[in-house]
Amino acid sequence: MQWWSRSAGRDAAAQVARVDARAASSGSRRWPALAAALALSAAPAYAQAPAAGTFDIEGFVKPDTIGDIKLSPTGEFYAASVPLEDETALVIFSRDGLKRTGTFRLGRHNHVDDFQWVSPTRVLMGMAQKLGSRDEPMPTGEIYAINANGSGADVLVGYRVASRGAGTRIQPKKVEDVAAFLVDELPGEERSVVISVQPFTADAYSRAERLDVITGQRNLIALSPVRNTRFATDNAGVVRFAYGFGSDRLRKLFYRANADAPWKQIAGDDDGVEGMDLPIGFSADDKTAYFRTEHAKGPDAIVAYDVASGKREQILRDPVADPDRIIYRHDSRVPVGAFFADGKPRTVFFDKNSPEARQYKSLEAAFPGDAVRITSSSADGELSLVEVWNDRNPGDIFLFDNKNKSAAHVISRRTWFDPANMATVKPVELRARDGLALHGYLTLPKGSEGKSLPMVVMPHGGPYNIQDRWQFDDDAQLLAAAGYAVLQVNFRGSSGYGDDFVEAGRRQWGGTMQDDVTDATRWAIAQGIADAGRVCIYGASYGGYAALMGAAREPSLYKCAAGYVGVYDLPLMHTRGDTQDTRSGATYLREWIGAPEAVEKVSPTRLAAQIKVPVFLAAGGEDQRAPQLHSERMEKALREAGVPVESLYYKTEGHGFYEPAHKREFYSRLLAFLSRSLGGKTAAPAPAAAEKK
Repeated sequence: MQWWSRSAGRDAAAQVARVDARAASSGSRRWPALAAALALSAAPAYAQAPAAGTFDIEGFVKPDTIGDIKLSPTGEFYAASVPLEDETALVIFSRDGLKRTGTFRLGRHNHVDDFQWVSPTRVLMGMAQKLGSRDEPMPTGEIYAINANGSGADVLVGYRVASRGAGTRIQPKKVEDVAAFLVDELPGEERSVVISVQPFTADAYSRAERLDVITGQRNLIALSPVRNTRFATDNAGVVRFAYGFGSDRLRKLFYRANADAPWKQIAGDDDGVEGMDLPIGFSADDKTAYFRTEHAKGPDAIVAYDVASGKREQILRDPVADPDRIIYRHDSRVPVGAFFADGKPRTVFFDKNSPEARQYKSLEAAFPGDAVRITSSSADGELSLVEVWNDRNPGDIFLFDNKNKSAAHVISRRTWFDPANMATVKPVELRARDGLALHGYLTLPKGSEGKSLPMVVMPHGGPYNIQDRWQFDDDAQLLAAAGYAVLQVNFRGSSGYGDDFVEAGRRQWGGTMQDDVTDATRWAIAQGIADAGRVCIYGASYGGYAALMGAAREPSLYKCAAGYVGVYDLPLMHTRGDTQDTRSGATYLREWIGAPEAVEKVSPTRLAAQIKVPVFLAAGGEDQRAPQLHSERMEKALREAGVPVESLYYKTEGHGFYEPAHKREFYSRLLAFLSRSLGGKTAAPAPAAAEKK
């Protein structure tokens, strides 16, 4: 069953008593074998130490070893998504002997976006495409499948299906252009899953269907009463909720008591009730549904809904943060708790004495200072894959034997970073000029006392429904390694702090959203963290816009500004780029950013004369989210205004650079640019092997 975030709806959305976390890696020597099983490409390393005043950036150029990893129901296999230069593959390998048994990849710009074991020997995959490393993956609506031994790879649903294929068809000779997404993997059933299917037409009505994961045969099980639907099932696999919105973008939630009952609307943006309900699961007896419920003020709550009486009871609500990820009971549709991401991720359970709560408490005690998440378990519950990460470590995966209370290290996302040598990330809180509470993160160079440092302010992209988190952040760690403090702030419009916090950013490009970034910068100076004479601002996508807008609005606050794949000519967003290609995209632009005539005055291209500091711009010629034309116009305006500007363009790159040589060049140029204003370290020359590549 799917559970939804606000953004998905609005804009499309073992008990271990004691374990020594780092010493528990009796299987840590297995890492080289597993790395070899996963490796589909390799990157060179330095043969000698970099010169003084420089540092090795190769670790920031290489992709993670794995993306996600899941254990098969019998515990016989692992399946892992593997990031490559400009695609994401799926690799299956045996747990015994770590032998690669199957590989799936579709080529450039194609990414395995999500995957799920739907039987002991078959994996279902949802695909996505993105044109650039900073792009958000756009699901294609395709469902592929592959067997654990590498056989039976086929597209079951999607636009690439041919009439000879396994079939996106309900009738034997009919092929449809549709988008499909997994709703329920139906644990215990090895041939069938529940999917949602939507025709490729604007504001179409969706269908819930049962899909045969071997043949691709589909059977209709429910029609939706609302457009652009997401369905949710109960523990028996019966479709009980339908949630969607039409061209008016007003969300509606429908419920039915059983497979034969009529749909009834129980919530909607137009019903006058305080907030929308988003289903996240059912109780074990299916008598209670659980919602993530929005509020007009403050963060979302988790609510229990009695399906017979319609009565609601709030069972979990944090005073500051939204639920970030729902925790489910093993091998079921039953929610038992949630993660919260304001600062170090933390877990909260409906019942503090539940088996799940005790299990997480034991794991968290075993890995003090780390965040811990169970990613998957065997069907019998005896084995669990556990992801462990923190601000200095991108993540380690451990296999826990819940019966014997033992752990073995499986794989690390990046062995080439020593957490002990990385920068620490500290959650911070401050007040904007209008009193709004803002949360963010301060990354300090290794060994620093955190006083009078050169600082880089780094606003995130998006900007809406995106959130900076306590985790290993490549850019922040890169800049900290160069000697800079790095400040990230979740300005209004960011997700994680309630619906009203997101709404506060509506049509505030260059307005209060920018004020929040400015106020955070001044806060860091006032706290003595940053040297007022050595502060620059850098960001990607919307963050690139905020960097240039910050330099224009606060010409004396920043000493330089760098924008990566940014948007700088806001009226251009209404005529160029993928956002304006659809009716809903055009509506989003007007409602959340502003009409062309309104945003012209907050476009950095029109404010170049106000910028008094050096600027660095980088962009890709294949970028459809922020076309390179934005950067070209910005560069032209800056040159005409006499502002020092340098640029880096690659015609074959998209929204963020994929090619290692291009990423290396970008980071090298960025560090050299910042060093001229702030005095930090620069990148060591690339090794000869990398240069030849």
